[in-house]
Amino acid sequence: MGLNSSPESPRTTPAHVINPMNFSVTSLASGKIETKQQRERKGMANPNQSMVLRRNQLIVSALCNRLHLDPKFFDGDVLQSDIKSLCENINMARQSEVMKWIEFAENCNVDSEACLRALNELNECLVSKSVLVGGGLTPSEADVFVFSAIYTTVKGLSDSERNSLPHLLRWMDYIQNTEDFGETFEQILVEKAKFDPPRVKEDANAKKTAQGKKDEVSVERGSSSIKPGDVLLWSLKTSKEKVRGDSQALAEKKKLPGKVADEKDKNIGIAGTEKKNLPEKVADEKDKDISVSLLKIQVGLIRKAGKHPSADSLLVEEIDTGDAKLRQVVSGLAKYCNPDDLTNRRVVLITNVKPGKLRDVMSEGLVLCASNEDHTVVEPITPPEGAKVGECVSFSGHEGKPEEVLNPKKKQLEKITPHLFTDDKGVATFKGIPFTTSCGPCTSSIPNASIK
Repeated sequence: MGLNSSPESPRTTPAHVINPMNFSVTSLASGKIETKQQRERKGMANPNQSMVLRRNQLIVSALCNRLHLDPKFFDGDVLQSDIKSLCENINMARQSEVMKWIEFAENCNVDSEACLRALNELNECLVSKSVLVGGGLTPSEADVFVFSAIYTTVKGLSDSERNSLPHLLRWMDYIQNTEDFGETFEQILVEKAKFDPPRVKEDANAKKTAQGKKDEVSVERGSSSIKPGDVLLWSLKTSKEKVRGDSQALAEKKKLPGKVADEKDKNIGIAGTEKKNLPEKVADEKDKDISVSLLKIQVGLIRKAGKHPSADSLLVEEIDTGDAKLRQVVSGLAKYCNPDDLTNRRVVLITNVKPGKLRDVMSEGLVLCASNEDHTVVEPITPPEGAKVGECVSFSGHEGKPEEVLNPKKKQLEKITPHLFTDDKGVATFKGIPFTTSCGPCTSSIPNASIK
């Protein structure tokens, strides 16, 4: 059985065999053949059948969402009035997905060559997935026994073989740090990316040219906001330079019409001297606005997660950040994560954003998530094991004090988030500098992802 098979993809049948997709799972299991049209006529004959249909549709939708199955596969079963049978059939479909991985585990250790082919196939299957069964983040029994089956083989791989299986190694690392195996398995060391903080080299000639142009503009425009008393603050050196500058200006004044000369005098001296320091100050302020040190990023533990009362695309989480009161955060993760998957999950979040309501529910933070390029896979960034709840994430070379509350008018967050991304190993970074805690870097199972 191939790794890409699924409950909704029926097996190929000979031409003379009746297509099973025209019949319900229950009718096939019982040997009683009942067409879809017959079931629909039966429903029309019973006035209460529409209520049963609606009830069973809700059951199928809820269970399929919980087990990450396609509800279309159970289109025929929703007409059953027996809830027990309905739930058993849904569970059978999930077990068939698990059985696929049992068969994989049995076949992957036949011989070394076949095992390597199986590992490559598994690596391709995990390109856009965190776990084997379903599209969530919670490992199933399939993850546990496949991990156990291939552990010895993976541990014995050479460095070059490991480098060719990045998604498999990422999954192995996730499972061994998520599941409690006790002392059954020795930890497989997965090499993490190492970073040297990037250093930006300044072009001295370009800086001088830019500074000269700004000084010329300052002299031409002058300044009407400087008071006469400011002259007392001049140093002796500045005064001498002013005298020499004024002498040259007076010589030129004789050659100019009176009114023009007077205007030029106003622009010489104080204005020219004071304006020289402004361009550098403006540059410093601009650099300050894009420094990640402005953000207060903390390790948090989601104690409770649930759906937003009035927005299907939003979830509401109650997050422990080490304070006496849990912090309520609204996030757009409903399409990507189940509330149960997020409960008791450790995350990193920005805690100094300005609190505000999202669809009438107060939000007091921003959970940082990684997203692939087409935004089809999204998951929260994960802090390393051992990182304390409430601990602040740091960045090498950015040791500034975070803002008490970010100012939305300055668009500080909008300037910083374009520089947040994961590397090819899944390490969360700001301009290539890792999100660092006391126990190591924060990571994601999605490599080369944007972070927001």
